[in-house]
Order: sequence, then C-alpha cells, then structure tokens
Amino acid sequence: MARYEVAPTRTNLMKLKDDLAFAKEGYELLEQKREILIVELKRFTARAIEAQKRVDEELAAAYAALREAELASGLSGVTSSARAVNVRADIKLRMRRVMGVSIPAASLDLEDAPPYFGPQGTSVWTDEAIVRFKNALAAVAQLAEARISVIRLAREIHKTMRRVNALEHVFIPDYRETIKYVQDSLEEADRESFFMTKIVRDRLEAGRR
Repeated sequence: MARYEVAPTRTNLMKLKDDLAFAKEGYELLEQKREILIVELKRFTARAIEAQKRVDEELAAAYAALREAELASGLSGVTSSARAVNVRADIKLRMRRVMGVSIPAASLDLEDAPPYFGPQGTSVWTDEAIVRFKNALAAVAQLAEARISVIRLAREIHKTMRRVNALEHVFIPDYRETIKYVQDSLEEADRESFFMTKIVRDRLEAGRR
C-alpha cells in the first residue's frame, strides 16, 4: 500500500494524525450525504413512475375522447372546434437544493376560455378531449420534474460514492500507513538514541574508574 513521502518527525506525525481525523470526518459526512440522497432518489423515482402512469392514462383517455368526438362531429367538426380553442400554457420552474443538488419544482399554469364553439358546433366529447389533453400536459410537467430530479440525484450519488470510496480505500489507508511508518521510524530513532546514550554513559563511567 502506498504511503506519503514525509520526513519522520513528531511535527509531521501530529499533522498526519490531524489529516487522518479530517479524512475520517469527511468520510462520515459523505456517507450521511449519500444516505440522504438515496432516500430522495427513491422518493423521486416513485413519483416518476406514478407521473408516467398518469400521463399514459390521461393520453389514452384524451385520444379515446378525440375518437368519440370525431364520430360525433366528424373530422371537419373537430378541426373547426380545435381552431376555437385558445389555451396558453406557462410552465414555471423554481429550484430547491438537497445536499447541494438543484432539484426543480415545476408548476403549470393554463389559461383558456371554455366552452369552445366552432362554426359547425361541438360535442361533449370535444370538451372531454380538451380537458384530458390539459390534464396530460400537467402530468407531463410533473413527469419532467421527477425525471430531471432522478437524473441529477443519481449523478450526485455517483460522485459522492467515488469520493467515499477514495477516502475509504485510498486516502485513509495511506494516512494510516504513513503514520505507522513515522511512528516506527521515531521509535527506532528513540531506541538508537537510548542505545547510544547508554554506550556513552558506560564509557564515561569506565573512564572514572
């Protein structure tokens, strides 16, 4: 295992221990961040699944109503009624942050002026199709919000996991290896110093005899 190239001094040993403590603290914080992001990811994944289901249901109902309107009023009647429809859609986005990740919140504002009358008249199925298509549009906005959130959260989780793995498998072990090297070197230096001191003391005592 690799270790950092540092001089085996007590000052460096203290610094390495501080760095190791900082790395451990960062690891714990990143682990907490990862857990929170995973909870949020699961929540938005469930929302995306539900939104997709709603979009499919509303579109299916809208096209079914459109087919009934064509049977009741004819294609030209539905086309004429469609020209009388004046719907304005305004999607507003605001952002909130979850553990540093920007999560969108979409809201759809629809402005229209029912009932809708064309030159050839209209049918209840035409109104039903319009309502269903508006509902589908609102569901699409919610689906987009959920999917974007899922993508951003998944990317952040991936980045967080890379950092967690780097700390767990590289930086923290390297700091520990380096600390052990410095401690062993200092202990060896202390033993050599003690041995040399003992030799000098023994020679001094021998010279006094």
